Amino acid sequence: MQWREWREYFEANARRPLPPCDACDLPAAWRAPIVRSLARFQLGESGEGRIARDIWAVALDGIDDDYRVALGLFVREEGRHARILAEHVRALGGRLLTKSWTERAFRRVRRAAGVREKLAVLLIAEVVGIAFYGAVARRLPRGALRAALEDICRDEVAHLAFHRDFFRTQTRAPAARAAFAFACAVGGAIAGAVVLFDHRATLRALGIDRDDLAASMHELLGSTLRSVDARCTPSVRERLGAGAPRQHATRCCSSRPALAVLPARPSA
Repeated sequence: MQWREWREYFEANARRPLPPCDACDLPAAWRAPIVRSLARFQLGESGEGRIARDIWAVALDGIDDDYRVALGLFVREEGRHARILAEHVRALGGRLLTKSWTERAFRRVRRAAGVREKLAVLLIAEVVGIAFYGAVARRLPRGALRAALEDICRDEVAHLAFHRDFFRTQTRAPAARAAFAFACAVGGAIAGAVVLFDHRATLRALGIDRDDLAASMHELLGSTLRSVDARCTPSVRERLGAGAPRQHATRCCSSRPALAVLPARPSA
């Protein structure tokens, strides 16, 4: 039932049109660093296609064909994010990137890893994206760009829950949970440091405190890892809000991403 619900969730999302895009009126000092950051995230959002093929070639406990279809739809949704970001980069007078050192590094890690490890990298990327998109959106004036980043951020919250559910099926043994948590903690620390360094000009221009952003990423990753170690799994509707996943996730982009973004450990 769980994976069928996720498939239906992503199928419904796939019918959404792209949001409107216009040339956002930004302070001159903001424009160049924001364009650079959006272009780098756009490149990252467009590079996940291989996992959608790889998942059909492996047999893993706890998943079925509904999960495999849902994963492919997740990849398509990330592609939608890439198209949204591309439109805004162009609207701001910027150019899209074909390569960056961070994208090359993460691509090499994904290609050298197995399916579970690739999905762990994607989970960490969702944490980074939620924190970064949310922090930038909160600094922007009301308009198409802010609305687009908030929309992407809300999608990423659902993506994080989707990946969290997968790892609940893969880490039932205490040793597996401990290894997963350790790997994610190390990977999350590295990814967070990379983002803080690579997007330092944007953080400085928008007045985003580096320590606050780092704390947001740390708290959200910790919340996710704790919720992986839950003894029962609520339905997708319960996790995302009955029929209203976007309202449930709005807290992520309206204030600092908090532990409430993901559900607390269910009671026994």
